[in-house]
Amino acid sequence: MEAYIFDAIRTVRGKGNKKGALIGNTPVDLSSQLLKTLREKHQFDPLLVEDIILGCVSQVMDQAANIANSAAQASGYGDHVCGVTLNRFCGSGLESINQAAAYVASGYRDLIFAGGVESMSRVKMGSDGGGPFVDPALTIPDNIVPQGISADLIATLDGYNRNDVDQFAAESQQRASKAEAAGYFNNSRIAVKDVNGIPVLSTDENIRPSTTVDGLAELNPSFIQMGQMGGYDAMAIRAYPEVEKVEHVHHAGNSSAIVDGAAIAMVGNKEAGNKMGLKPRFKIRSNAIFGTDPTIMLTGPAPASEKALKKAGMTASDIDLFECNEAFAVVPMRFMERLKIDHSKVNVNGGAIAMGHPLGATGCMLTGTLMDELERRDLNTGLVTLCIGGGMGIATIIERV
Repeated sequence: MEAYIFDAIRTVRGKGNKKGALIGNTPVDLSSQLLKTLREKHQFDPLLVEDIILGCVSQVMDQAANIANSAAQASGYGDHVCGVTLNRFCGSGLESINQAAAYVASGYRDLIFAGGVESMSRVKMGSDGGGPFVDPALTIPDNIVPQGISADLIATLDGYNRNDVDQFAAESQQRASKAEAAGYFNNSRIAVKDVNGIPVLSTDENIRPSTTVDGLAELNPSFIQMGQMGGYDAMAIRAYPEVEKVEHVHHAGNSSAIVDGAAIAMVGNKEAGNKMGLKPRFKIRSNAIFGTDPTIMLTGPAPASEKALKKAGMTASDIDLFECNEAFAVVPMRFMERLKIDHSKVNVNGGAIAMGHPLGATGCMLTGTLMDELERRDLNTGLVTLCIGGGMGIATIIERV
């Protein structure tokens, strides 16, 4: 049985700090606004929705206690709707779609809403603690270092210099700015409203059209002190002794922005679509995960994508457009180099460097962005991939119906 995506929408992304426009909206509110929008847009019977799967990374405070079920309760769909929250770090939003697709393809479910949410202004990254962050018995033997150190290690190993990563970052900002001006995000993006129904944010808050390479060059690298004073550079060199010195090239301007946001996709079979009166937009062709070295951590997109391509009987040349999450500039740069993909097919409307990376939601956001752009260009196949903390990668291939 095939699993299809009938629609995918997201909220605007607000800056994930105390000055961000969405700090007054709880993550439950962000998610439920999407659920209500989908029902208003498509006028389906909510009894058809069996489950809601949401990715969320920092599951404490406002994001604790199974936020997916809380969103289900706040949606107004009815008490029959269940909810489950998962955490595959940065891959959570895509993992939720993949798990929903597996349920549907197996015949166990007919219609699931899947996506993710992260309110990084209200729940700070790392608030949930855990082994990779606090347990030296885990981090020291496996040389587990913070992601920023991993990104700089990749740049050092692959020979990407400061200008290279800044060039990529500036291009991400320019692409996002052009897409915003052209209205490319409007089809699947909703404004977030306050309790009175008044919009508090209608566009992605982090896009900076004035960004230039020269301006980025003035920013100080973010991870020098952490690497040198914290001993993480030494751990990275211990794992990769061919490196004499870690070159620190990443900073706030060429790394993913910290933001708030949510996204949800409608995943189901054709029977569910018929009952809703909806035609599927895309089918899920294949998906894959792949584990990599936790020291370098961020190299998973290429092997995960190769695995998904093999499962689908495809090669990279068969894919029309790619979305590779811009956790740090070197991640998509390395991905393109390994799979020999031209930048003209990757992140064509910018990425997380420009718009931000709400950890649990980004995978679903990228899927919706890719669907819209494939339709706009009258193309057929797309691949979404993300690096994941701890040394994992995830990839999903979609095909236009």
